[in-house]
Amino acid sequence: MSKPTDALQRLRRAHEGAVLDALRSSGALSRTDLIRITGLSRTTLFTIISEMIERASVVETEAPATARRGRGRPPSLVALNPGAGQLIGLDLARRRIHLAVANLSHQIIATGMADVPEGAGVLEQAEAAVRLVKQVSGDRAVRLDALEAIGVGLIGGAGDPALPPARYAPVKERLSREFGVRVAVDNNARLAALAESTWGAARSARDIVYARWSVGVGGGFLVGGRLVRGATGAAGEIGHISLDPGGPPCHCGSRGCLEPRISAQALLDACAAKGVRLDGVDALVAAARDRVPAVCEVISAAATDLGRVLADAVVQLDPQRVVVGGELAALGSLVLGPIREAISRLALPHAPGTVEVVPADLGARASAMGAIALLLHDEPSTGPPSPSTTSPHLAIGE
Repeated sequence: MSKPTDALQRLRRAHEGAVLDALRSSGALSRTDLIRITGLSRTTLFTIISEMIERASVVETEAPATARRGRGRPPSLVALNPGAGQLIGLDLARRRIHLAVANLSHQIIATGMADVPEGAGVLEQAEAAVRLVKQVSGDRAVRLDALEAIGVGLIGGAGDPALPPARYAPVKERLSREFGVRVAVDNNARLAALAESTWGAARSARDIVYARWSVGVGGGFLVGGRLVRGATGAAGEIGHISLDPGGPPCHCGSRGCLEPRISAQALLDACAAKGVRLDGVDALVAAARDRVPAVCEVISAAATDLGRVLADAVVQLDPQRVVVGGELAALGSLVLGPIREAISRLALPHAPGTVEVVPADLGARASAMGAIALLLHDEPSTGPPSPSTTSPHLAIGE
């Protein structure tokens, strides 16, 4: 027997999505109500519901006594199965692993975090991720037997030379073997952009530029509500835009890139040159909050550099909003002020309208939540993307 065509599969997913959306919005509903709300035919609706009950995505329940009419058989309602369809998102960053768990209603029901040694290899990170998932699954709301898929954000992108298949494949293989589910991988900064567009600071915008300023510098773009990966998966790598072609070499192979100019280590080195020695990005942020003059001077200058790069992105993409995430974005006007000024000065200053520049909302858990949003796409990234691969904006309720 031949498999359904891709078109039929997409149609079936669209029908199931309509049913799920109705149940999320209204709670348990009769089949008659679902036909009215979704516009599906009786035959299609009954077929879809039967398949979803068989997979335990939804369950049947009786209407409450107050809703029953007459003495006949109580009407049967269809409701989401709260224990089914769970998704896990992981962010395997340089120093920590963040985890988020969502249920079938796309609500975040659990989160977790684990430290890993800086410089840990991908297999060590994968083992730490397995331990964290098992630890969080001790929460009664999290059921590994209801797990459908795992999304993973990694430094670099699936098509980025910094993250070749030989590096990300062991993570996918280890998690898939342990939990027996599909595993999707993408760039963690790009996933943070997707999360902010879904749950966070860019939720009402369809065109955004996102920058993540932390230990390194990354980003992501949404155009027309779609997350852009590009032909090789390197879209949004703003940290590797060259500000000085004759500058120092970057690990990407170019020279004078933004990331080595404004990374956390570069800022720490610049502060040390001014006589202020700090141990790590947290100490850097704390010193800036204490308004240590040399530290504020260094960060403000670096924010101007970031604003120069973001101004170019604003000219090219004409976004509604620029969202800045990462630890340094938490410094508010010290960072956002120079970025706004650079964009205002350099990005078509006479063009109508002013792009908003706002801090991210989701903090350290953004990439893990974005990994869940990745899974909710019909065709999630599971390796190097084909040309022009994109992911749609996902309207996910909390």
